[in-house]
Amino acid sequence: MSTDQPSLTHLDDNGAARMVDVGDKAVTARSAVAEALVRMRPATLALITEGRLPKGDVFAVARIAGIQAAKKTSELIPLCHPLMLSGVQVDLDAEAPDAVRITASCRLAGQTGVEMEALTAASVAALTLYDMCKAVDRSMVIEQVRLLEKAGGKSGDFHAP
Repeated sequence: MSTDQPSLTHLDDNGAARMVDVGDKAVTARSAVAEALVRMRPATLALITEGRLPKGDVFAVARIAGIQAAKKTSELIPLCHPLMLSGVQVDLDAEAPDAVRITASCRLAGQTGVEMEALTAASVAALTLYDMCKAVDRSMVIEQVRLLEKAGGKSGDFHAP
């Protein structure tokens, strides 16, 4: 492997998958913010914002689903460590005429980062929004699931361009 490229930490010297040992890493404050965008018909967005969908408050249910998903990330992503999150926030914002932007923030004091928890929260909140609205709009598209920023840890801070 070239020394000018970072190594994949989830692979051992033989290329086999492994869980990274973070036992010797310092406990530091860490945070991450991720987002997802759900595109839909303008009429679907109107139903959501006016509270006229038969399944109830779409934003409230998606928010709870995102928070729950962040807490269960290690059960969904095989090599993620179980983390004691100190905070999770999921925000859903209607963006007229045809989208909902989901932003998920996770925080902790620990030995590994929370990027996967933030990404999982945003993703599951988007999937929940889709599930709650699919009866009226099966053409919705989930896009732009991405890390916006992370802070803390040995690799330092990251801010998406």
